[in-house]
Amino acid sequence: MELEIHGRVNPATRILLLIIILASPSLFLMGDCSPAIQGCNSVESRLVPGLSRARPRVFSIADFGGVSDGITLNTKAFQKAIDHIGSFGKLGGATLYIPRGKWLTGCFNLTSHMTLFLEQDATILASEDPQDWPVVDPLPSYGRGRELPGKRYTSLLHGLRITDVAITGNNGTIDGQGLVWWNRFRSKTLQHTRGSLVEFMFSSNILVHNVTLINSPFWTLHPVYTSDVMIKGVTILAPHKAPNTDGVDPDSSSNVCIRDTYISNGDDAVAVKSGWDEYGLAFNRPSHDVFLVNLTVSGSHGISLGSEMSGGIYNVHAYGVSISGAVQGIHIKTSAGRGAYIRNASFASFEILDTGVAFSFTGIYGDHPDAGYNASAFATIENISFRDVVGMRVNRAGDFRGVPQSPFRHTCFTDVALELNGKSNHWNCSYIEGYSRHVSPPPCPELQLESECWS
Repeated sequence: MELEIHGRVNPATRILLLIIILASPSLFLMGDCSPAIQGCNSVESRLVPGLSRARPRVFSIADFGGVSDGITLNTKAFQKAIDHIGSFGKLGGATLYIPRGKWLTGCFNLTSHMTLFLEQDATILASEDPQDWPVVDPLPSYGRGRELPGKRYTSLLHGLRITDVAITGNNGTIDGQGLVWWNRFRSKTLQHTRGSLVEFMFSSNILVHNVTLINSPFWTLHPVYTSDVMIKGVTILAPHKAPNTDGVDPDSSSNVCIRDTYISNGDDAVAVKSGWDEYGLAFNRPSHDVFLVNLTVSGSHGISLGSEMSGGIYNVHAYGVSISGAVQGIHIKTSAGRGAYIRNASFASFEILDTGVAFSFTGIYGDHPDAGYNASAFATIENISFRDVVGMRVNRAGDFRGVPQSPFRHTCFTDVALELNGKSNHWNCSYIEGYSRHVSPPPCPELQLESECWS
């Protein structure tokens, strides 16, 4: 059986990986049998054949008066084109073709049964004027804007209650021109919570493939209350100091596959969420069956679950992920008031390089929407496993800061080898219990309490 190693691996890392392989045969038992790969394959087999098909009609944005000079505002042209495409929904839909050039636009709404195809060197360029970003109601599972009370700016590309939609092309670009928004955030001059670059709400059967998403004002790709989402071959970029520019945030969403994707940004590369405190608890829509396969992550906060997770998170599986230059490699975060649970998550075949903390859990993270949260609502964090992980130039192996009211339970580490920068304080453990085998450096006693791994 041939071993596939994802990402760029230097010789020293390969030696560590070889040690793990010789110590345990488990790596050879994963591969295509991993729940992440099986889950992604299932999502892809259902969605891609239909969503990658040629639509019976193709229209160019230029047909509707679009001008590609990077100066002319094309919001009306985009919306007119998409409204026209909407009339063909029962006839197989249509494709909106974006030729080469810079197509400046404000926010616009997508429609069902459409393909947005960006040609090579085509750029959808976001307007920097807040007047071109309509203000909409807050998400019901958040109760208010994530940054400020009240409403929020909509996303540049927005899909509400739509289905059978593809955003694809020859690696064209959607550029949020986020600098003006980041500066407003830093100067505290925002009127409302910043908008995402691309957001799907209450939608299904979504494909985002072979495009580049850059400089989002806020979260980049946000499927919320959405099911059956395939994200493949996507590049997501933002400066490493750009605030809150998460890569992909599946939020109260299910059957999501993120595959063969590169993310270099200023916050979480992937953050699985499900609502905020009492609003998320009341809305009660979990994120589940989220699969990550073959991702390369650079200079971000790695892979996160939470902190907004009050609808619950379960069945999140990741395989073949390379993380470098991150603050944390894998971060599970919650707080009093969140309630709900994070359970049944696995992370396998990871490479973590030049990172602050490889594994980080905290029960004391984040803020609250208002004073109405229940300070006695503690999250249950259980059944989290890490297998076949190698790390180089990591500052700390693990930092686990639980709370006595709800300790982290059934945390499992198998075949983990980390080369650390320091010689002390390898692990910090409070209110956690679990199992470990073939782990270097040896974990804290709390991770040697259980006799077997939950999985």
